[in-house]
Amino acid sequence: MNQRNLSLMSRFTSMLQSCSCLRQGYQIHTQIIVHGMSDHNDMGSRILGMYVRCKSFSDAKNVFFRIDLGYTSPWNWMIRGFTTMGFYNNALLFYFKMLGCGISPDKYTFPYVVKACSNLNSLSLGRLIHESVVSTGFEMDVFVGSSLIKLYAENGAILDAHELFEKLPVKDSVLWNVMINGYVKNGDLKRAMEVFMQMRYTEIMPNYVTFVCVLSICASEMGRVLHGLAISCGVDSESPVANTLLAMYSKSGCLYEARKIFDMTPRTDLVTWNGMVAGYVQNGSLVEACDLFREMLSAGVKPDSITFSSFLPSVSDLVDLKQGKEIHGYIVRHGVVMDAFLKTALIDIYFKCREIEMACNVFNQTKTVDAVIYTAMISGFVLHGMYSDALRTFQRLLHAQMRPTSVTLASVLPALSGLASLRLGKELHGYILKYGHEGGGYVGSSLTDMYAKCGRLDLANSVFHRMPVRDVVAWNSMISSCSQNGKPEEAITLFRDMGLKGENYNCATISAALSACSNLPALHYGKEIHGFMMKGSFRTDLFAESALVDMYSKCGDLKLARRVFDLMEWKNEVSWNSIIAAYGTHGRVKEAQLLYQAMLEKGFQPDHITFLAMISACSHAGLIDEGINYFRSMTENYEIRARMEHYACMVDLLGRAGRLDEALNIITSMTFEADAGIWGALLGASRNQGNVEIAEVASKHLFKLDPQNSGYYILMANVHADAGQWASALKVRELMKERGVKKLPGCSWIEINGISHMFVAAYKNHPESAEIYLMLKNLLLDMKKEGYAPQPYLSEHPQIANV
Repeated sequence: MNQRNLSLMSRFTSMLQSCSCLRQGYQIHTQIIVHGMSDHNDMGSRILGMYVRCKSFSDAKNVFFRIDLGYTSPWNWMIRGFTTMGFYNNALLFYFKMLGCGISPDKYTFPYVVKACSNLNSLSLGRLIHESVVSTGFEMDVFVGSSLIKLYAENGAILDAHELFEKLPVKDSVLWNVMINGYVKNGDLKRAMEVFMQMRYTEIMPNYVTFVCVLSICASEMGRVLHGLAISCGVDSESPVANTLLAMYSKSGCLYEARKIFDMTPRTDLVTWNGMVAGYVQNGSLVEACDLFREMLSAGVKPDSITFSSFLPSVSDLVDLKQGKEIHGYIVRHGVVMDAFLKTALIDIYFKCREIEMACNVFNQTKTVDAVIYTAMISGFVLHGMYSDALRTFQRLLHAQMRPTSVTLASVLPALSGLASLRLGKELHGYILKYGHEGGGYVGSSLTDMYAKCGRLDLANSVFHRMPVRDVVAWNSMISSCSQNGKPEEAITLFRDMGLKGENYNCATISAALSACSNLPALHYGKEIHGFMMKGSFRTDLFAESALVDMYSKCGDLKLARRVFDLMEWKNEVSWNSIIAAYGTHGRVKEAQLLYQAMLEKGFQPDHITFLAMISACSHAGLIDEGINYFRSMTENYEIRARMEHYACMVDLLGRAGRLDEALNIITSMTFEADAGIWGALLGASRNQGNVEIAEVASKHLFKLDPQNSGYYILMANVHADAGQWASALKVRELMKERGVKKLPGCSWIEINGISHMFVAAYKNHPESAEIYLMLKNLLLDMKKEGYAPQPYLSEHPQIANV
């Protein structure tokens, strides 16, 4: 080959190496053919490389099969191309074909082959390739070694990665970064920092990749030290480092430092804007997040799906439906990619703003089945008490053969609690055990809550004590479960045990413990917890103080309840609900109504709990029309969907007024099946009004829904007894006996001088029982003198006394 041709070949080689445009590549290839140089082995390999870099696999394949394949370079290019394009199986296939053709791999072959194994999560095949690397003598090559270390680190074999890392004689910054990142991905943050400190004792300077990796695992104190080191290394202004620093300060609650970095960073980087918006939202600075989002739009920076996914939770928390719809419109108009996280954020805001139909519309536009989006729908339905819809959504996820995550399972379990479906709950528990989700804190807590609400506190206890790690959520769930299932003493004992084990209380713990004091009732325990709150950080906690209002009210001290409410620095809907309910349960309806009006005047929106308190207060005071008006206001003016408890309250309200036909019509018009609470309210009202016909309708449902509840049988038998229908009363008692239902004695508490006294009917073990019964006898005589006529007891009838 003459000098001219050598010069021309060198020129074509240089052009091929720098070519990244396929059209330009075609032109160069044409010129090579015209000059008769395409058949040269080295040139053919370079043309192949050009097509691989330009990602034109059809052209690369045509070249590959036309050139000499007796040396390594063409094979390397094809393996590299397949790996870069994500066709990892094809890359490995070509590797083994190369070996079959007797071509030996070199140091350029192994990095891409190992990368293909790593992306396929094939550790066993990676070890096999490692043996070939050792046999060919390339183990100590920095690029081959780095790829092997990354393979081991990303597939859980961190000890193998460390062993190979220690062997390598020369370690560049890439290798150190791979090792540090490997420990981070394996959750060994302490060892990651140790490797970083080892790196500092070498001549290798950390680069921006190093700082991005290490800063991602730091808290603010260590982060500040590394921030200074990044400045001294001159990489603090690198966009990835600045973004990581911003995220680190935001997670640590240091918004001032985060904003300072943001202001000093060029704002052309969308990641920086997203990081600052997310930082404000995560730290509850919702107004600042909104201001920054507007500033971002004014600066001409086009937000992406990550921006909206980060920002929309602030709109949800502010319950600003108008702004949420405006953002949704912007997303649609500007063609922002609607990924799973963005759809989830939109679904969340619509549910929180009570726009259930819009949330369903977003969900129905999703063509692919995604566990994150389905979980958002399940949580939204549960939030609005739409338990059947939540369960159907979960079933759709399973039918699509998608495996639910721990978050999905924790979200659907409250739906089973709401439906009181123990059978389905046990089936789901079996699924959770099968796939190893029970150990997760949120799943375990949801399981205990589900069993407790289905009346199986024993199973809830079993799940709780089997949990390998009990976080504050698990403790709170168990304390609440005991309190709500008639075991307030056990709840208080658990509260003490939690403190003795060194677990930190939160506002939910305090609320649960105060609820237990309310149910006991035990005013002295409640006052002790109040004292604990005043000494610590809970003295200004909204939810804990609201629970305190509720506790004092239920323990009979309305004056202290109002005092706590008046002294609260801040109030929210929960606080107002607590004090309104307090006055309602004490029969002071006018004060409750005045508080309701004051709540509206202060700009707070009533929720389903507010209306439940108002309807209940009206029911106890006999203000029937006003109670009905509150129910209509809730459903029509505020568009709040009535729940089971609202209907139960309305049945009680109408039943007390003798309007039993209206109460029955409300039950039959419900969009979901009535539970035992609603039918029980109707049965109680029927007895008070002496309506045997409607009582029989209610009892039929009750005997199916809760066949082991002795109270319903006794109540129905009393209805017949009041009407003089002794034969029918006898049949009810015989049915109770046939089903093995035992009458559980009712009990009550009273606290005197800090001591709780429990009383059961015919209970005579109390040290002052003789004096107590004498006092009751005298009171009964005085009541009869005033015209009181006691209803007949079933036991007074000779036929029933023996049943």
